[in-house]
Amino acid sequence: MTRNFISTRVQSVPPSGIRRFFDIAATMKNVISLGIGEPDFVTPEPILRAGVASLGRGETAYTSNSGTIELRQAVARHLQRLYGVCYDAESELLITVGVSEALYLALTAIVDPGDEVIVPEPCFVAYTPEVVFAGGVPVTIATRVEDNFQVTAEAIERKITPRTKALLIGYPNNPTGAVVSRDNLIQIGQLAEQHDLLVISDEIYDRLVYGRAHVCFAALPGMRERTITLGGFSKDYAMTGWRLGYAGAPAELLAAMRKVHQYTIMSAPTTAQAAGVQALETGDPFVEQMVAEYDRRRRLLVSGLNTLGLDCFDPGGAFYAFPSVERSGLDDNVFAECLLQEEEVAVVPGSAFGPSGAGYVRMAYATAYEKIEEALNRMERFMRRHG
Repeated sequence: MTRNFISTRVQSVPPSGIRRFFDIAATMKNVISLGIGEPDFVTPEPILRAGVASLGRGETAYTSNSGTIELRQAVARHLQRLYGVCYDAESELLITVGVSEALYLALTAIVDPGDEVIVPEPCFVAYTPEVVFAGGVPVTIATRVEDNFQVTAEAIERKITPRTKALLIGYPNNPTGAVVSRDNLIQIGQLAEQHDLLVISDEIYDRLVYGRAHVCFAALPGMRERTITLGGFSKDYAMTGWRLGYAGAPAELLAAMRKVHQYTIMSAPTTAQAAGVQALETGDPFVEQMVAEYDRRRRLLVSGLNTLGLDCFDPGGAFYAFPSVERSGLDDNVFAECLLQEEEVAVVPGSAFGPSGAGYVRMAYATAYEKIEEALNRMERFMRRHG
């Protein structure tokens, strides 16, 4: 018999709980997908043109491992302007292949075997697997709807042990749409300082907030030197396929991440980097238009879900609603499967984002307003049968 060549780490991580529903939905002709966390907007025209112009100039070679200096300088100006946090473009910023690579680099650079990383759940599906792949131990914290899915310093402190090295947070949150108040973040920062913890802050949805301002964790008092900030272009500028992200961190941490990046990736896509400069320089009006439309869809979906008895708290950011399916009498996996088969509406079971997501489903309002209206009509029929 052939030996098992697959590593124990990889075997220990189950496949993503999202993919199965997408695969089924792909075979259905009239499905309305509220499952995919991807903007339905085309990348704004000036950004597209900048990418095309880069190709026209023959810019098809590698860039610096760190990314073009033009893009790093643009990111530095962007973070300074919006949040007042200063990064040196030469030594403290790294351009990556999406935020997914930036997360991989951060964990690979800091985690030794057995190090614990605290991860609030529900969370993006990659968080705990990436900790495992880096050789670490994910220590999860369940957040609750009663707290608007905000993680608290008190809950984090209960999980800290001598092996705790870092805290991984992502707000605005995927899948819940939650944001964390500035006061809560300050308390978390004080806790990180007290226990000498590093904070990896995934802020990919930073511009997609409603009726409030995003708080950049590194901009909080004393936090810049113990924070790795992850950001990108996919959600804010509708650039998912361009695969462009960045990391900001103190020079020593950034150098360690760059080392992994050099041996793994070489550099982010050259054309995408040219488009990224344009996005940061001229993209604000387009971001504002998209946020206004997302907000319109958000209000429609959340109000409609509550009317149907699918109780949903008010998400403050990203483009996800996270309603409870308790009143349907079905668990979240059965609910998602039946809704897809019976009414051709695709959603994602909350348990795909960690055990604390059980009993909820994620619905993305990154689809047309009219499609959301029709999805609500279909869900009304569904809840008449199951509610």
